[in-house]
Amino acid sequence: MSEVTYEKLVDEKRFVRLLQAHAEVFLSLTKLLSAQAGATWNKRHYYQLINETDTLESVLDDYGARYNRTYAFFTELVASIRWFAHTGYSIVHLLGRLESYRGDEADQADWLEAHGEIEKGLQFVQSYTIDLIDGVRGEAVGLGLKPSKRSFPEEDFLPVMARKRLPRNVGQTDLVQEQHRIAEVATKYLQAREMLRETGVRRIDDHEERHRRFARVCSEEHARVYEATIHNLQSTYDTHIQNTVVEAKDSRLSRLRGYISPALHLLQAVTFLAHFIERHETVIRSEDAKSKIAELIDSSEVEGVAWNLFLFWADRFLDSGVPLAQELLPEYTNLIELEVDLPSELSLHARPAALVVGIVNHYGTPVEMEVGGKRCNAGSILELLVTVGSLPGHKNFTFRGDERPLQAIGLLFQHSLGEHGLENLPEELGYLRH
Repeated sequence: MSEVTYEKLVDEKRFVRLLQAHAEVFLSLTKLLSAQAGATWNKRHYYQLINETDTLESVLDDYGARYNRTYAFFTELVASIRWFAHTGYSIVHLLGRLESYRGDEADQADWLEAHGEIEKGLQFVQSYTIDLIDGVRGEAVGLGLKPSKRSFPEEDFLPVMARKRLPRNVGQTDLVQEQHRIAEVATKYLQAREMLRETGVRRIDDHEERHRRFARVCSEEHARVYEATIHNLQSTYDTHIQNTVVEAKDSRLSRLRGYISPALHLLQAVTFLAHFIERHETVIRSEDAKSKIAELIDSSEVEGVAWNLFLFWADRFLDSGVPLAQELLPEYTNLIELEVDLPSELSLHARPAALVVGIVNHYGTPVEMEVGGKRCNAGSILELLVTVGSLPGHKNFTFRGDERPLQAIGLLFQHSLGEHGLENLPEELGYLRH
């Protein structure tokens, strides 16, 4: 029985002819963009560049080009251009809408400063992209690819289409009343602000200090968490609050969203640049390709733009909306106090504590627990266990927060904290079984 061959080696010289056909549009586009280096690119330039680099990189990956000594550098240049194009697109999109995000109460001087500095960041991004384009065009000639005879026609630019997706609502609660969703958004906003505050973002001019800080709190993994958190926050708002009667009646809601969107676009840019930085430092396998990329792009400068401009202003935007979120939260929650006593045979150990945390996170509004004069966040399993563990003999607990999670906590205590089996919990607590 003959053996089936799934892979066949392609001669490097023969691959030039294959690559020529696939790279024709890309080379035509880069010729146009290189000629327009002195002008400011708009969304359609970055959008087309994203499309062409994505298409070409897929072809290169299909042939394993990044693992070939001859084509590794060309492949890494194409990939790097794609990440800078994504960054540019996010920032151009933000700058086009920034003024519409500003509420009447916002300090115009602050927003003008933000616009100027973010625009400065965009200029850096375009400059880096042009350097990479010049590099890839030179490398293409060195590989034997023929330069495009024509520039990319203006009429061939793709229409810029907004990416469409379903709402990000996995794990979100099925709250019916809009005011409950507002309380949830306000709570998540304050939590997101705290998350970014913990990065300790501030202007850092010293390269080595900034690099250490960036690696510690703004790796690609960190950046994706920051971006996803704000993305989910905006998705919750857009799905449940935007264009509702309550939003029309309370102008503070749309103003709060006006702080969320700029932060989201800036964090998208931070994620793209963090990916480039990490890829340049750890992922590129070819040392020759890595050193040539370093000759074109100073990763320390890229870190400076990501940290001192984009992350800095994402933090500033979120911080500016904190008073609004703090003002909205108590107005859209019905704060009550619940006091419960545990029977002597029960204790609030890890398993039932996790159920209490599950209830708090299910409703998305803050709940405080007090026992023996000590208070903690009932939505944090660590805080809850440390507090309870320090007072093992206490059986009296006080919870403070919105009536909905407190009613559910009271129901959990009525059913022995689920110690007789989760299947015996009432249907109102059915979500705790999952």
